[in-house]
Amino acid sequence: MTSSCSNPSMVKPPRLQPGSRIAVIAPASSAKSERIELGMEALRKLGYEAVEGRHLRGRSPQYFSGTVQERLEDLHHAFGDASIAAIICSRGGYGSNYLLENIDLSLISKNPKPWFGYSDMTVLQNLLLDRTGLVSFHGPMVAADFCREDGVHRPSFDAAVAGGATSVGSAEGLRALRPGHASGTLYGGCLSMIVSALGTPFAAETEGKLLFLEDIGVKPYQVDRMLRQLILAGKLDGVSGIIFGEMLDCASPGADPDLLEAMILRVLDWFEGPIAIGLRSGHVSRDNVTLPFGIQAELKLSVDAGEDKPMLRFLEPAVRN
Repeated sequence: MTSSCSNPSMVKPPRLQPGSRIAVIAPASSAKSERIELGMEALRKLGYEAVEGRHLRGRSPQYFSGTVQERLEDLHHAFGDASIAAIICSRGGYGSNYLLENIDLSLISKNPKPWFGYSDMTVLQNLLLDRTGLVSFHGPMVAADFCREDGVHRPSFDAAVAGGATSVGSAEGLRALRPGHASGTLYGGCLSMIVSALGTPFAAETEGKLLFLEDIGVKPYQVDRMLRQLILAGKLDGVSGIIFGEMLDCASPGADPDLLEAMILRVLDWFEGPIAIGLRSGHVSRDNVTLPFGIQAELKLSVDAGEDKPMLRFLEPAVRN
Protein backbone atom coordinates (compact mmCIF):
# COMPACT_ATOMS: atom_id res chain seq x y z
CA MET A 1 0.00 0.00 0.00
CA THR A 2 2.96 2.33 0.32
CA SER A 3 3.55 2.86 -3.39
CA SER A 4 3.01 6.47 -4.50
CA CYS A 5 4.53 9.06 -6.77
CA SER A 6 7.92 10.41 -5.77
CA ASN A 7 8.43 14.07 -4.88
CA PRO A 8 4.72 14.83 -4.51
CA SER A 9 3.42 18.38 -4.27
CA MET A 10 2.99 19.79 -0.79
CA VAL A 11 -0.43 19.12 0.73
CA LYS A 12 -1.62 21.41 3.52
CA PRO A 13 -4.33 20.05 5.80
CA PRO A 14 -7.37 22.19 6.74
CA ARG A 15 -7.01 24.50 9.73
CA LEU A 16 -8.68 23.64 13.02
CA GLN A 17 -11.83 25.36 14.22
CA PRO A 18 -13.08 25.89 17.79
CA GLY A 19 -14.62 22.64 18.94
CA SER A 20 -12.78 20.54 16.33
CA ARG A 21 -12.54 16.84 17.13
CA ILE A 22 -8.98 15.61 17.68
CA ALA A 23 -8.23 11.88 17.63
CA VAL A 24 -5.62 10.65 20.10
CA ILE A 25 -3.89 7.47 18.94
CA ALA A 26 -0.86 5.37 19.92
CA PRO A 27 0.96 4.09 16.82
CA ALA A 28 3.93 2.86 18.88
CA SER A 29 4.20 2.28 22.63
CA SER A 30 1.51 2.38 25.27
CA ALA A 31 1.18 5.31 27.65
CA LYS A 32 0.11 5.57 31.26
CA SER A 33 -3.64 6.15 31.56
CA GLU A 34 -3.25 9.01 34.02
CA ARG A 35 -1.00 10.87 31.57
CA ILE A 36 -3.49 10.28 28.76
CA GLU A 37 -6.28 11.69 30.92
CA LEU A 38 -4.30 14.81 31.83
CA GLY A 39 -3.34 15.42 28.21
CA MET A 40 -6.86 14.96 26.87
CA GLU A 41 -8.22 17.29 29.52
CA ALA A 42 -5.69 19.91 28.44
CA LEU A 43 -6.96 19.63 24.85
CA ARG A 44 -10.52 20.09 26.08
CA LYS A 45 -9.49 23.22 27.98
CA LEU A 46 -8.16 24.58 24.68
CA GLY A 47 -11.64 24.20 23.25
CA TYR A 48 -11.22 20.95 21.30
CA GLU A 49 -13.06 17.66 21.59
CA ALA A 50 -10.55 14.90 22.36
CA VAL A 51 -11.53 11.49 20.98
CA GLU A 52 -9.80 8.25 21.95
CA GLY A 53 -8.61 5.82 19.32
CA ARG A 54 -10.08 2.40 19.93
CA HIS A 55 -6.75 0.91 20.97
CA LEU A 56 -5.27 4.01 22.62
CA ARG A 57 -5.07 2.31 26.02
CA GLY A 58 -4.14 -1.09 24.68
CA ARG A 59 -1.14 -3.00 25.95
CA SER A 60 0.04 -5.87 23.82
CA PRO A 61 2.84 -8.18 24.97
CA GLN A 62 6.16 -6.44 25.49
CA TYR A 63 6.05 -2.67 24.80
CA PHE A 64 3.46 -1.90 22.12
CA SER A 65 0.06 -0.26 22.50
CA GLY A 66 -1.52 -3.00 20.39
CA THR A 67 -0.87 -5.40 17.56
CA VAL A 68 0.33 -4.03 14.24
CA GLN A 69 -3.19 -4.43 12.85
CA GLU A 70 -4.78 -2.64 15.81
CA ARG A 71 -2.39 0.29 15.56
CA LEU A 72 -2.90 0.53 11.80
CA GLU A 73 -6.66 0.39 12.34
CA ASP A 74 -6.56 3.40 14.67
CA LEU A 75 -4.32 5.37 12.29
CA HIS A 76 -6.49 4.62 9.25
CA HIS A 77 -9.72 5.29 11.13
CA ALA A 78 -8.44 8.66 12.39
CA PHE A 79 -7.58 9.77 8.85
CA GLY A 80 -10.68 8.23 7.27
CA ASP A 81 -13.28 9.53 9.74
CA ALA A 82 -14.63 12.78 8.30
CA SER A 83 -15.61 14.02 11.76
CA ILE A 84 -11.98 13.99 12.94
CA ALA A 85 -10.15 17.25 12.20
CA ALA A 86 -6.68 16.45 13.56
CA ILE A 87 -4.61 13.64 15.04
CA ILE A 88 -2.23 13.84 18.00
CA CYS A 89 -0.17 10.84 19.09
CA SER A 90 -0.15 9.89 22.75
CA ARG A 91 3.59 9.23 22.93
CA GLY A 92 6.50 7.77 21.01
CA GLY A 93 8.45 4.90 22.44
CA TYR A 94 8.97 2.23 19.81
CA GLY A 95 6.97 0.42 17.16
CA SER A 96 6.02 2.75 14.32
CA ASN A 97 8.37 0.99 11.91
CA TYR A 98 6.06 -2.04 11.99
CA LEU A 99 3.37 0.06 10.30
CA LEU A 100 5.40 1.41 7.39
CA GLU A 101 4.79 -1.34 4.85
CA ASN A 102 1.01 -1.37 5.18
CA ILE A 103 -0.04 2.25 5.58
CA ASP A 104 -2.82 3.14 3.15
CA LEU A 105 -1.27 6.20 1.53
CA SER A 106 -4.22 6.61 -0.81
CA LEU A 107 -6.60 6.95 2.14
CA ILE A 108 -4.35 9.54 3.78
CA SER A 109 -3.86 11.48 0.54
CA LYS A 110 -7.62 11.81 0.20
CA ASN A 111 -8.07 12.91 3.83
CA PRO A 112 -5.20 15.25 4.78
CA LYS A 113 -5.27 16.30 8.43
CA PRO A 114 -2.87 17.94 10.88
CA TRP A 115 -1.11 15.30 12.89
CA PHE A 116 1.36 15.75 15.69
CA GLY A 117 4.19 13.61 17.00
CA TYR A 118 7.93 13.24 17.41
CA SER A 119 10.45 10.63 18.55
CA ASP A 120 9.37 7.26 17.09
CA MET A 121 6.76 9.07 14.96
CA THR A 122 9.58 10.51 12.81
CA VAL A 123 9.55 7.51 10.47
CA LEU A 124 5.80 7.88 9.89
CA GLN A 125 5.94 11.64 9.43
CA ASN A 126 8.79 11.41 6.93
CA LEU A 127 7.02 8.65 5.02
CA LEU A 128 3.80 10.64 4.66
CA LEU A 129 5.64 13.83 3.71
CA ASP A 130 7.89 12.03 1.21
CA ARG A 131 5.15 9.92 -0.39
CA THR A 132 2.03 12.07 -0.14
CA GLY A 133 3.34 15.60 0.44
CA LEU A 134 1.36 15.93 3.68
CA VAL A 135 2.61 18.68 5.97
CA SER A 136 3.02 17.25 9.46
CA PHE A 137 3.83 18.71 12.82
CA HIS A 138 6.86 17.85 14.92
CA GLY A 139 5.37 18.91 18.19
CA PRO A 140 3.64 18.07 21.46
CA MET A 141 2.04 14.72 22.18
CA VAL A 142 -0.81 14.05 24.58
CA ALA A 143 0.79 11.81 27.22
CA ALA A 144 4.24 13.39 26.92
CA ASP A 145 3.59 17.13 26.73
CA PHE A 146 -0.07 18.16 26.95
CA CYS A 147 -0.17 16.30 30.26
CA ARG A 148 2.35 18.80 31.72
CA GLU A 149 1.54 22.37 32.71
CA ASP A 150 4.66 23.65 30.93
CA GLY A 151 4.74 21.01 28.21
CA VAL A 152 3.40 22.94 25.20
CA HIS A 153 4.73 26.07 23.51
CA ARG A 154 1.35 27.65 22.82
CA PRO A 155 2.36 30.35 20.28
CA SER A 156 3.78 27.84 17.81
CA PHE A 157 1.03 25.28 18.39
CA ASP A 158 -1.74 27.84 17.94
CA ALA A 159 -0.11 29.29 14.83
CA ALA A 160 0.37 25.83 13.36
CA VAL A 161 -3.27 24.74 13.66
CA ALA A 162 -4.78 28.14 12.82
CA GLY A 163 -2.54 29.10 9.91
CA GLY A 164 -0.77 31.99 11.59
CA ALA A 165 2.71 33.19 10.72
CA THR A 166 5.34 32.80 13.37
CA SER A 167 9.03 32.50 14.10
CA VAL A 168 11.16 31.10 16.90
CA GLY A 169 14.47 32.26 18.28
CA SER A 170 16.55 32.56 21.42
CA ALA A 171 13.46 32.50 23.66
CA GLU A 172 12.84 28.99 22.34
CA GLY A 173 16.44 27.95 22.94
CA LEU A 174 17.83 28.56 19.44
CA ARG A 175 21.55 29.38 19.37
CA ALA A 176 24.04 29.80 16.54
CA LEU A 177 26.93 27.38 16.18
CA ARG A 178 27.88 28.71 12.74
CA PRO A 179 26.38 31.97 11.46
CA GLY A 180 24.74 32.15 8.06
CA HIS A 181 21.46 32.31 6.21
CA ALA A 182 19.59 29.40 4.61
CA SER A 183 16.12 28.58 3.41
CA GLY A 184 14.37 25.46 2.27
CA THR A 185 11.69 22.95 3.14
CA LEU A 186 11.70 22.36 6.89
CA TYR A 187 12.19 18.63 7.49
CA GLY A 188 13.66 16.16 9.94
CA GLY A 189 12.90 14.75 13.35
CA CYS A 190 14.55 12.37 15.78
CA LEU A 191 18.13 11.68 14.67
CA SER A 192 18.11 8.06 15.87
CA MET A 193 14.94 7.32 13.90
CA ILE A 194 16.20 8.98 10.71
CA VAL A 195 19.38 6.90 10.90
CA SER A 196 17.39 3.72 11.62
CA ALA A 197 15.64 4.04 8.24
CA LEU A 198 18.84 4.31 6.18
CA GLY A 199 19.22 1.46 3.71
CA THR A 200 15.47 0.80 3.67
CA PRO A 201 12.79 1.92 1.17
CA PHE A 202 11.68 4.41 3.83
CA ALA A 203 14.91 6.41 4.17
CA ALA A 204 14.35 10.15 4.63
CA GLU A 205 14.57 12.33 1.52
CA THR A 206 16.70 15.19 2.79
CA GLU A 207 18.07 16.86 -0.34
CA GLY A 208 17.19 20.53 -0.57
CA LYS A 209 15.86 20.58 2.96
CA LEU A 210 16.42 22.81 5.97
CA LEU A 211 17.14 19.94 8.33
CA PHE A 212 16.09 19.70 11.97
CA LEU A 213 17.70 16.95 14.07
CA GLU A 214 17.10 16.19 17.73
CA ASP A 215 17.47 13.34 20.19
CA ILE A 216 17.63 12.48 23.87
CA GLY A 217 19.99 10.54 26.09
CA VAL A 218 22.67 9.80 23.49
CA LYS A 219 26.30 10.56 24.21
CA PRO A 220 28.34 12.87 21.98
CA TYR A 221 30.25 9.98 20.40
CA GLN A 222 26.92 8.36 19.49
CA VAL A 223 25.72 11.58 17.85
CA ASP A 224 29.09 11.68 16.04
CA ARG A 225 28.51 8.14 14.73
CA MET A 226 24.99 8.93 13.54
CA LEU A 227 26.07 12.13 11.80
CA ARG A 228 28.88 10.22 10.08
CA GLN A 229 26.36 7.61 8.95
CA LEU A 230 24.18 10.35 7.44
CA ILE A 231 27.21 11.83 5.72
CA LEU A 232 28.35 8.50 4.29
CA ALA A 233 24.80 7.80 3.09
CA GLY A 234 24.79 11.15 1.26
CA LYS A 235 21.89 12.43 3.35
CA LEU A 236 23.52 15.78 4.17
CA ASP A 237 24.33 16.51 0.52
CA GLY A 238 22.20 19.38 -0.72
CA VAL A 239 20.97 20.29 2.78
CA SER A 240 20.78 24.10 3.11
CA GLY A 241 21.12 24.42 6.88
CA ILE A 242 21.05 22.26 10.00
CA ILE A 243 19.22 22.94 13.26
CA PHE A 244 19.82 20.72 16.26
CA GLY A 245 17.28 20.44 19.05
CA GLU A 246 17.80 20.88 22.76
CA MET A 247 19.64 17.51 22.75
CA LEU A 248 18.44 16.78 26.27
CA ASP A 249 20.79 14.62 28.36
CA CYS A 250 23.21 14.25 25.43
CA ALA A 251 26.35 14.63 27.52
CA SER A 252 29.06 12.31 28.77
CA PRO A 253 29.50 12.23 32.57
CA GLY A 254 32.66 14.05 33.57
CA ALA A 255 33.35 15.31 30.06
CA ASP A 256 33.71 18.90 28.91
CA PRO A 257 30.17 20.39 28.81
CA ASP A 258 30.98 21.83 25.37
CA LEU A 259 31.94 18.44 23.95
CA LEU A 260 28.71 17.96 21.98
CA GLU A 261 28.88 21.33 20.25
CA ALA A 262 32.60 21.02 19.55
CA MET A 263 32.03 17.57 18.07
CA ILE A 264 29.21 18.82 15.81
CA LEU A 265 31.43 21.58 14.43
CA ARG A 266 34.27 19.11 13.83
CA VAL A 267 32.13 16.48 12.11
CA LEU A 268 30.42 19.16 10.00
CA ASP A 269 33.52 21.22 9.27
CA TRP A 270 32.95 20.58 5.54
CA PHE A 271 29.32 21.72 5.64
CA GLU A 272 28.91 25.22 4.20
CA GLY A 273 25.49 26.13 5.57
CA PRO A 274 24.52 27.66 8.92
CA ILE A 275 24.29 25.41 11.97
CA ALA A 276 22.13 26.07 15.04
CA ILE A 277 21.42 24.17 18.23
CA GLY A 278 19.12 24.30 21.24
CA LEU A 279 15.68 24.63 19.66
CA ARG A 280 13.15 23.08 22.05
CA SER A 281 11.12 20.78 19.80
CA GLY A 282 10.65 17.06 20.37
CA HIS A 283 12.43 15.65 23.41
CA VAL A 284 12.61 18.78 25.52
CA SER A 285 12.72 19.97 29.11
CA ARG A 286 9.69 22.27 28.68
CA ASP A 287 7.55 24.26 26.20
CA ASN A 288 7.63 21.86 23.25
CA VAL A 289 7.77 23.96 20.07
CA THR A 290 5.67 22.90 17.07
CA LEU A 291 7.63 22.73 13.81
CA PRO A 292 5.60 22.30 10.60
CA PHE A 293 7.53 19.88 8.40
CA GLY A 294 6.98 20.38 4.68
CA ILE A 295 6.63 24.18 4.51
CA GLN A 296 9.20 26.74 3.44
CA ALA A 297 11.26 28.28 6.22
CA GLU A 298 14.40 30.34 6.62
CA LEU A 299 17.16 30.22 9.18
CA LYS A 300 19.07 33.40 10.02
CA LEU A 301 22.05 33.12 12.34
CA SER A 302 23.93 36.35 12.71
CA VAL A 303 26.24 37.84 15.27
CA ASP A 304 25.62 41.56 15.44
CA ALA A 305 27.91 43.58 17.69
CA GLY A 306 28.71 40.42 19.61
CA GLU A 307 25.07 39.60 20.24
CA ASP A 308 23.66 36.36 18.89
CA LYS A 309 20.29 36.95 17.18
CA PRO A 310 19.12 33.58 15.84
CA MET A 311 15.77 33.15 14.11
CA LEU A 312 13.89 30.38 12.36
CA ARG A 313 10.99 31.90 10.43
CA PHE A 314 8.16 30.01 8.78
CA LEU A 315 7.52 31.57 5.38
CA GLU A 316 3.98 30.28 4.87
CA PRO A 317 1.03 28.90 6.83
CA ALA A 318 1.10 25.18 7.51
CA VAL A 319 -2.66 24.74 7.06
CA ARG A 320 -5.26 26.02 4.60
CA ASN A 321 -8.51 27.82 5.29
